[in-house]
Amino acid sequence: MPCRSVHRSDSPTSNAISRLVFLLTLCLSFQLTPTSSTLAQEQHAGTAPLTWDDDIASRMVAGADRFLLKRLQDSIDARAKHWSRNFESPKAYNESIEPNRQRLRYITGVRDSRRKFAAMELVATTESPSKVGQSPLFRAYAIRWPTLRDMHGEGLLLEPANPNGIDIVAIPDADQTPEQVSGLAPGLNDEQQFARRLAESGCRVVVPTLISRHRESRLGGANLTSREYVYRSAYELGRHLIGYELQQTFAAIDWFEKTRDGDSKIGVVGWGEGGMLALYAAALDTRIKAAVVSGYFDSRQTIWSQPIDRNVFGLLEQFGDAELASMVAPRTLIVDASPGPEMVIPGNGGAPAELVSPKLESVRAEHKRAVSLLRSNYPDSIQLLAGGDSASVAPKAIEAILKNLGGAMVKSGEPPKAAMEDVGAAQRQARLVHEMDDHNQWLLRESSYVRADFMKERLDTSSPERFAETSGKLRDFFRNEVIGSYGSDLLPFNARSRKIKETDKYVSYEVVLDVMPDVFAYGILIRPKGIQPDEKRPVVVCQHGLEGRPQDIVQGDHRAYHDFAAKLAERGFVTFSPQNIYIFKDRFRTLQRKSYPIKKTLFSIMVPQHQQIVNWLSKQDYVDPSRIAFYGLSYGGKSAMRIPPLVENYCLSICSADFNEWVWKNAATTRGRYTYVRTGEYEIFEFDLGSTFNYAEMATLIAPRPFMVERGHYDGVAPDEKVAHEFAKVRFLYQAKLKLLDRCEIEWFDGPHTINGKGTFDFLHKHLRWPKDGAR
Repeated sequence: MPCRSVHRSDSPTSNAISRLVFLLTLCLSFQLTPTSSTLAQEQHAGTAPLTWDDDIASRMVAGADRFLLKRLQDSIDARAKHWSRNFESPKAYNESIEPNRQRLRYITGVRDSRRKFAAMELVATTESPSKVGQSPLFRAYAIRWPTLRDMHGEGLLLEPANPNGIDIVAIPDADQTPEQVSGLAPGLNDEQQFARRLAESGCRVVVPTLISRHRESRLGGANLTSREYVYRSAYELGRHLIGYELQQTFAAIDWFEKTRDGDSKIGVVGWGEGGMLALYAAALDTRIKAAVVSGYFDSRQTIWSQPIDRNVFGLLEQFGDAELASMVAPRTLIVDASPGPEMVIPGNGGAPAELVSPKLESVRAEHKRAVSLLRSNYPDSIQLLAGGDSASVAPKAIEAILKNLGGAMVKSGEPPKAAMEDVGAAQRQARLVHEMDDHNQWLLRESSYVRADFMKERLDTSSPERFAETSGKLRDFFRNEVIGSYGSDLLPFNARSRKIKETDKYVSYEVVLDVMPDVFAYGILIRPKGIQPDEKRPVVVCQHGLEGRPQDIVQGDHRAYHDFAAKLAERGFVTFSPQNIYIFKDRFRTLQRKSYPIKKTLFSIMVPQHQQIVNWLSKQDYVDPSRIAFYGLSYGGKSAMRIPPLVENYCLSICSADFNEWVWKNAATTRGRYTYVRTGEYEIFEFDLGSTFNYAEMATLIAPRPFMVERGHYDGVAPDEKVAHEFAKVRFLYQAKLKLLDRCEIEWFDGPHTINGKGTFDFLHKHLRWPKDGAR
């Protein structure tokens, strides 16, 4: 209830004075902001005064942002510990960096075996021939070739009239067609037609089609680029659009090798997104003898602001562009500092992003760093060209790779003639997107079996001791490989507080605790009245959902929360309602974008915050450290699945209005109602949960502690059958495997996305050993 301004008259009557006192008392009783007068001066015992008068949630997000920017910058020097380069010989060098290649394959999703095939397929219909154009110096054919399962690469094959024995994969930017870079469709000037220049010089050239940045509403929801649409599902399933497109290049190289006798002279040339793929491809595939990276090479410290389909989980832990360049040695990498693509991608449900052309001084700095990593070995391996003025591969870069592979630049001939105006580029795009999406959905269908094998290899339920040991190792994997851990000691509490409300049943305080540099924890503590000397009370940590605040769950009867923290306090529980960092829309989603490249997530910050909260609560003389529970709704329910596994001081966890078949909800595209692929939560996707931890597997990390799900039949998170399907696995673990007959429950209630506060409250009373009537 807001306070009203009250003015006293010059000659107040006794009634006016009484009314003034009443109104002031009423304001102080309900005010939850730090602006009240004498009440705000009081603080919890053992803490300093909290004097902040700004929006503490906003301050928290800003501090986390500073923390992450510092970590991003520090990642450059921290990469060295992941490398052990051996320069004794080229063979020794390649063997020494093989673990890094394996890691790069994993995080870019290059994990599936490619299909074997004998020849490229010519693409033709009764109305469009496979030969799509020609000039005196080359012929162009529409082709496709198998890559993974039912997926194909599609593009052009340029056959030179005067072959020089060199094979090139020429990769255009995502918004260029193979026909444009081959001179067979309008849109690029002669100098920008780099695939044409290679073919005219005698190279056999395969020009793959990349998934474009075309935007449209997906599944009746958010406007996403085609690249983000494919990326979302793939990322959840441990694959990547980058990996799929790399497999197109590798499959083309497979074909090159089959059709050449002796040592193949194979190169890769790319601009923009094609430059990115050329860099990754050359780093991973030693069959590539030389590569040109144009319009892309730069520091990757701002990858979080670029299109989200470039996001690679943990990339900057080991790899910047300099490290990737060093993996090409002793082969040749030509860095062409030509301008790259530039654009702004608005949000509109997708991830907002900006593409900025790399600045020459930044390219030079990253090139210098790459050379330094080789420690004077292979001095000619990484070459830097200043580039041209045109936004494409510079002619001198083409000349350089040809020279390196034993060829020579040929003066461009007359423009090739296209066989038709409409080459069906839109239909080709649709086919490629459909095949990648279909592959993602196949991976999704298989993912439950993959997770079952993952757990079978790692979890032993034969005895409580074996379960504790093996689930502990799983917990470490979850902490380090899924959630991400900063591994640093927590700061001293430096607790600050202020009293914000007092009723006849409890007193509440705002509390702030230091956690890590620039990172603090903040929440509302409610202490019931009547706690006896030497009495130790149980605690329930009550967690809000998306865009929420602690105030939402202690006042105002919010339609989702119904003051459940205050109601639990009225029953005699101590409660603490933390502010989590998922607030302010793009501001917090950008925190996730900044976390992923350094192999971290939002929960990498929230877990230490909760650990510090639990540590501080455990020090209070009225708290029983062995009876601290977690209860969260919605995004707080997501927290209930991820935080208690890693904050083992939580003695139980309740997941409300979130528990479901989480991998399905993130990756499914065949039915659009429930999936996050169609919504604005672009930060929600977590890398490779499909192969590791769905909600049943996360619950395994909570066991043997009690675990409960609160589920409304009309909750739009997921249908009941999906919730029941996933919960059945948890129930089987607790009841059948571990014989924990009373520690795993679900309450179904006739309601929506909300706290029901019946079965869960009973669960808390039972497992926190606190009587319902509050009698001790």
